[in-house]
Amino acid sequence: MSIRSTDHTTITIERHFKAPLPKVFNAWAIPEQKRQWFGCHEDWKPLEFQLDFRAGGSESSRVASTEGVIHAYQARYIDVVQNERFIYAFDMMLDDFRISVSLATVNFAPEPGGTKMTFTEQVVFLDGYSDNGSRLMGTEIGFDNLRLYVEGDDTKPN
Repeated sequence: MSIRSTDHTTITIERHFKAPLPKVFNAWAIPEQKRQWFGCHEDWKPLEFQLDFRAGGSESSRVASTEGVIHAYQARYIDVVQNERFIYAFDMMLDDFRISVSLATVNFAPEPGGTKMTFTEQVVFLDGYSDNGSRLMGTEIGFDNLRLYVEGDDTKPN
């Protein structure tokens, strides 16, 4: 019998984008756009991606690492206020092992020259999974990709 445990933490990341608020919000909301920036490892193989961005909607993503480990993400959108905020719950799995369950809130505000985004994730790591900061690092890499996407050259399609 395996030992069951929970380890709670909160991650907060604030980012400032030189892009209009609707462009930043839509990069999360439109499947073709989110697929362009979401993820933190370019060398991993995408297996599945689905996004239904609305209250009651869902999102799923499965990728295979270079070692063949399947990383699966399954989310449910709880609250969506266009161009202001959204709240979603999600779990992460490595192969068949659930490593975490989270509640995340993403707030947006216009600011001179662009958009302020505040991401807060309340996460519980499960059954001895030792994250060692990789969730924070992966999320920050994803937001670096988001910056490149929304601040890209407007004369070229993103």
